[in-house]
Amino acid sequence: MPSFELQSQTVRPCDPAFLHGVVVGFDGSVSSERALAYAVGMARRSRVGLVIVHVANRLPATVWAGCEPPVFVDVPDHRTEVLGLELACSDFLGDVPWVLVERGGDICHELEEVAREYAADAIVVGGTHGFLGRLFGSVAGRLARRANRPVVVIP
Repeated sequence: MPSFELQSQTVRPCDPAFLHGVVVGFDGSVSSERALAYAVGMARRSRVGLVIVHVANRLPATVWAGCEPPVFVDVPDHRTEVLGLELACSDFLGDVPWVLVERGGDICHELEEVAREYAADAIVVGGTHGFLGRLFGSVAGRLARRANRPVVVIP
């Protein structure tokens, strides 16, 4: 069974196996599973490592305090651990070196930051189709407009 390594936000990895690899956003949704499958194939064909990024939920402290300005607190998100265990047990990641990185904050910013840290060749994300995506702009659309590297959006 493959093992996984969980990198927290405070650790800045420099493992050469993952430099110039593929960064993929993953939250366990159907669209992120499609993006992950595509990113695995991309990493396999390019013979590079795969950096799987889960941006954990962080709730503003003002939700509880009812005060201004909004401050974000570090709320533990056990979903990353669950995702890591599911990924470690999956068969399709067996022949690709991969690491799971947890971040907190804005999804676009964090994906772009991880890609910069790893000097990634591409970022792969799943497309969103919903009311909130149309209202606030999708993660894929915002990322494609501002990223300094290719962004692959999987429908």
